[in-house]
Amino acid sequence: MDPSRIVEEFPAPSFRGAQEQALSDIRDAFAAGNDVVLVRAPTGSGKSLLARAIAGCARRPGEAEHVQATGAYYTTPQVSQLDDVAGDELLEDLSVIRGKSNYDCILPGETSTPVNQAPCARERGFDCPVKHRCPYFSDRSIASNRNIAAMTLAYFMQTAGSDVFGKRDVVVVDEAHGLAEWAEMYATIDLSPAEVPVWDACEPPNIDGLSDVEDYVERLTSVCSRRQEELRGKLELSPAEAEERDQLAELVRDLGWFLEDLRDPESPTTWVADQSENRAITVKPLDPARYLHHTVWDRGNRFALLSATILNKDAFCRSAGLNPENVALVDVPHTFPVENRPLYDVTQGKMTYEHRDETLPKVARSIVQIMAKHDDEKGLIHAHSYAIADRLHELLDDFGVADRVRGHDSENRDAALSGWKRSSGADVFVSVKMEEALDLNGDLCRWQVLCKAPYPNTNDSRVAQRLEDGQWGWYYRTALRTVIQACGRVVRAPDDYGATYLADSSLVDLFERARHDMPEWFEAQVDRMTRPELPSFDPPSAVGDASGSDSSPSRQRSKSTSQTSNARRSGSIDDHPLSDVWGDG
Repeated sequence: MDPSRIVEEFPAPSFRGAQEQALSDIRDAFAAGNDVVLVRAPTGSGKSLLARAIAGCARRPGEAEHVQATGAYYTTPQVSQLDDVAGDELLEDLSVIRGKSNYDCILPGETSTPVNQAPCARERGFDCPVKHRCPYFSDRSIASNRNIAAMTLAYFMQTAGSDVFGKRDVVVVDEAHGLAEWAEMYATIDLSPAEVPVWDACEPPNIDGLSDVEDYVERLTSVCSRRQEELRGKLELSPAEAEERDQLAELVRDLGWFLEDLRDPESPTTWVADQSENRAITVKPLDPARYLHHTVWDRGNRFALLSATILNKDAFCRSAGLNPENVALVDVPHTFPVENRPLYDVTQGKMTYEHRDETLPKVARSIVQIMAKHDDEKGLIHAHSYAIADRLHELLDDFGVADRVRGHDSENRDAALSGWKRSSGADVFVSVKMEEALDLNGDLCRWQVLCKAPYPNTNDSRVAQRLEDGQWGWYYRTALRTVIQACGRVVRAPDDYGATYLADSSLVDLFERARHDMPEWFEAQVDRMTRPELPSFDPPSAVGDASGSDSSPSRQRSKSTSQTSNARRSGSIDDHPLSDVWGDG
């Protein structure tokens, strides 16, 4: 790596904000010999441009001996972030590669078949006549040979050990704050009827500890291996059999990894297991540092990890299996005026499960008042869970403001979000788990409401184990990180502005408990937080002329729960260019 090239590798024609100083600090951090540099850069810093400049410092083929790693990886856990990179003209030299399921086969009669189920995946010895034009293999070939290959973190981890995507000189991870949690998720093994193709032949017993899980996993591995041999003996597989084969291969690999790690007395990983009523088992790792070494840290010589919310360097390093002595932290200042990103206290009580029935109607009334205050501006509501979102839809429907409210479910979230962003009115979007990787610049959204403090679920065995071990700092940092990410959705440029309203009193408590981990720029927002003057509760003023501006199905809600749920599922229709002229039919 040659850090001295970082400024000339910056892809934009000019710098904005603190970018030039950030590049200088990153250069100095690498030049000082640090293997890993954490870049804590707030919203609007242009992290993708900084990432490109860092990747451009990687050793090039002409500068290396045969055995030395060259080139760079750019990776991010967020699919939408990769989409943004792919569409950015300034980043056109990043060669994007996605998983096989994202590409369609081009053979006649197979054009609606994803590549992972195409004839080359189904038939033994199949010699594809158009492999050189296959969109997947073409993108893979280009990415493997170009200086900078860009991919999702999931694909990056899955290709660990690949001959095609081997070790490179530099690895850049964007939105890296949740790296340990993403690794935990990818390393989690779900042993359920949907994930175990041989479930009927090898159902698990009732388990009472990891020793029972170990015994079952040994038996399951044998059954899976026998089924694999049966499939390998076939000359041609159906699409369903090809999918089963791939599922079995992934399962056997994961089970082998689990047994190896569980039996390694020197492994730092702690495993926990849950069993549901149908006897399905979920095996989860805590702080899977060894998994990260195999899938991430062994893939490069130098690493840059970028995020707005790496809140505590030492805690992050512990969770990711890094030695803090070899890690530098570069802080990029926030250049957006604090007055353009105000926080408002509209708390109505606690939104914990035992208090929610009492608090949520009050929150819904406040939302109606906020809608009236912003009667001509789009708004976003972070509901935190589908249960809260459904109840909010019912309450807002009862209050008579549903004509201005949209939503989504787990299946249509992208289409519904796209439809709302394209709408020209002042619609309000009730969202679930959209606190990150959402760019709502300018009039796309001018205000948002955080309905609940986003604490990790204590019913999750990993969370429960951490709290039993006294890791309350981790618990508060995780929630604070999500809040800071959410606050960045609606203010995306120095001249942009957007208000964030806090409806759960636990959020105010969180700020006190986690204040020592706050970045200075967010602490300034918290210190300026006030209780706003809102209009009186008057639903008609909250709707304005919304009822006459859009006749798409998502706006026509009834007061019945089932019809409200159906309306939320109309996002795919909203996303159609003719959505404005379609009615209920």
